[in-house]
Amino acid sequence: MANAYSCFELARLSDDLVYIFDRLEMSDSNIGYKRRDLDLWISYQDQLGWIAYDPESQSVTGRPWDILPQQQSKTHPPEGIWVSRKGVKSYVYSLKYMTSLNG
Repeated sequence: MANAYSCFELARLSDDLVYIFDRLEMSDSNIGYKRRDLDLWISYQDQLGWIAYDPESQSVTGRPWDILPQQQSKTHPPEGIWVSRKGVKSYVYSLKYMTSLNG
């Protein structure tokens, strides 16, 4: 079912690189958002809220910057500033929901 939270983009503020995520059912039957070009998911965790999580390293790789988990909706990630970490590099992104499924 298409709705206002069917897909979003994460735009990296340093160079305008954009990743698009689609709302899908995960292997555990929960809802998450999968990056279109990679098997990378953003999902809701009770203690942490919406995060990008790397199961291989068992670490959080991305999260909202200024919205605490208890202030987040359990149905979709919050719009606004997100931060990510990959190795020694960190990035700042803007999460924004898209108005069409095609982007």
